[in-house]
Amino acid sequence: MVSLVVGRYVRRYRRRAKETGDDTEGRRRRRLTTVVSLAGGIVVVIAWLMVGLTILRGFNVSLGPLVLSAGIAGVALGFGAQTLVRDTISGLFIVLERQYDIGDVVDLETDGGLVSGTVEALSLRITSVRQFDGTLSIVPNGAVHVVRNKTRGWGRAIVDVRVAVTEDAGRVRVVLEELLEELSSEEPFESGLRKNPEVLGVVQVTDAAQVIRVVAETEPSRRWAIERELRERITARIAERGIHVPPVPMQARGSEPGD
Repeated sequence: MVSLVVGRYVRRYRRRAKETGDDTEGRRRRRLTTVVSLAGGIVVVIAWLMVGLTILRGFNVSLGPLVLSAGIAGVALGFGAQTLVRDTISGLFIVLERQYDIGDVVDLETDGGLVSGTVEALSLRITSVRQFDGTLSIVPNGAVHVVRNKTRGWGRAIVDVRVAVTEDAGRVRVVLEELLEELSSEEPFESGLRKNPEVLGVVQVTDAAQVIRVVAETEPSRRWAIERELRERITARIAERGIHVPPVPMQARGSEPGD
């Protein structure tokens, strides 16, 4: 009964965490979800322990020798449980230091390589990360060496615009700045931007193209949506103004960064 009640509350808080944004209220809900999930796990363990002891008493089993033998066995098993202890202590510090909460988007450098995705569950021993393609990765907390949290503070959308090397970079800058000024008052930019986008200028020149970089400081989890929208709007605008774009080299094609 306790397991069912706790499980229901934990699932409810996890659903709420998925629906939150990056404002103060959203971060508070994700933190609360993390705490509820951990507390629920502890409550379930204690409840099952009490049930086990009650059953033993019902069968008139003496608990004194059992506790003594459990202590001796615990010493013996302790030497083989170092990994479990490491995972638990690491999980405790992850929670206390607020390295990440349920619902945060993270990159975890682990013993098995990089794991990227959304934190779906967190206990003192493991972290469950749902990757972009739907894969659920279970990571022991002790195996996490570096945490990159993408939903804290702010993010930066970076869009590189390739135009023909024969185009006037100054003219292209003017066209882009006009577009960015228009977009700053439209969605999703109005709610997703912390500062107005800006054109940094030419950052690379090749035989066929010059690359002009556009950047925008965003709310942390809105970075990828802002990047996608910027690419679409910029592509449409430069085509409308007749700005020539060179063919994209085959090796440059691929999945979008952040996905």
